[in-house]
Amino acid sequence: MRKNEEINEIPKALRKETKDKKKRNWKKILLVFVILAIIGISSGGFLLYGPFSGFRDWLITTAMTTMTHQYFATWFYDDETIQEVLARNRVEETGEITNTNTITVNKTIQQKEYANEYEKAVLEKDPNNDDYKIIEIEGKGYSGYLAVIYDPSRVKTVYTKKLGTSGQYLTQMAKDNDAAIAINGGGFEDPNFNSNGANPLGVTFSGGKLITSKTWNGSGGLIGFTEDNKLVLGKMTVKQAQEMKIRDGVTFGPFLIVNGKPSKVLGNGGWGTAPRTAIGQRKDGIVLFLVIDGRTVKQPGADMNDLIEIMRRYGAYNATNLDGGTSTVMVLPQKEALKYKDTCTSTYCYINDPVDGALRHRTRAIATSIIVTDK
Repeated sequence: MRKNEEINEIPKALRKETKDKKKRNWKKILLVFVILAIIGISSGGFLLYGPFSGFRDWLITTAMTTMTHQYFATWFYDDETIQEVLARNRVEETGEITNTNTITVNKTIQQKEYANEYEKAVLEKDPNNDDYKIIEIEGKGYSGYLAVIYDPSRVKTVYTKKLGTSGQYLTQMAKDNDAAIAINGGGFEDPNFNSNGANPLGVTFSGGKLITSKTWNGSGGLIGFTEDNKLVLGKMTVKQAQEMKIRDGVTFGPFLIVNGKPSKVLGNGGWGTAPRTAIGQRKDGIVLFLVIDGRTVKQPGADMNDLIEIMRRYGAYNATNLDGGTSTVMVLPQKEALKYKDTCTSTYCYINDPVDGALRHRTRAIATSIIVTDK
């Protein structure tokens, strides 16, 4: 793949169309500002500054958790108001570290009776694919895909080959590692808002090796798989992670469920509504990959409450939020991807519909991904 193709992931025939779309995207951004201004003026600032905090909280939390569009909040509110809203809308994690003794990895599923429709959806395998199963997810204001991974030993963390210089698109990461399925992983540094994905945040493990070790002061913490294939969530030092024999892992949050206990979500959780990626593991060892689309009029996306509800519904005993927004992607090989989308002309394709902060239907280069290796 040529350099400019890898960066843009756009065939030559579509380059002109892409330039035209960029012009239209600026019009979309301007339209959003005009609408917000009209709302503020026509209502005498009622929605923006009135006694009902729902719209204000949604606008501030959604904007402040993006990399490039925090000005949607800072144009209308002072820092004191923003900090007050963020303090009122947050996720209170349990503070626990995963107890791996509660997880029993069972690679053989013989169950024929199910507690409910969601358990049946997870445990009843796809007759055409013994490795994983894709379940389409729909809710109020969002849709997406849940991948059910039956063998946790095949779940690995991979990272950009250009570590420290630039990230890679998930399609390329999947191709480089012969992945059966892949999702985006942890967060990455982006001081200049150029989304190049060069440097992962916090601690990263891959194949039993420590790749990065940086201080992480955000919610959540290490999201890692042990040598015996159990998902561990917890705030811990590198030494603690190594003592727990973490083989693959990234850093992000907030944690959604730890040891079967859901985090307490105050307000909307402080993350607003947006595209989301999450990962979880059931007590039987089955791993769940979740991607939720958003940033459209009909489907703005999901908040932390939505993620917890979905993960609990499908039996997750431990689950966490991963990097979201423009990063949210799920990738499959061409043959499998064509089951979920009309066209796929590359070796690997996204099956969801990533949308960036400027409302463009595209994704970005990332630092890490979580994949399922091919047999």
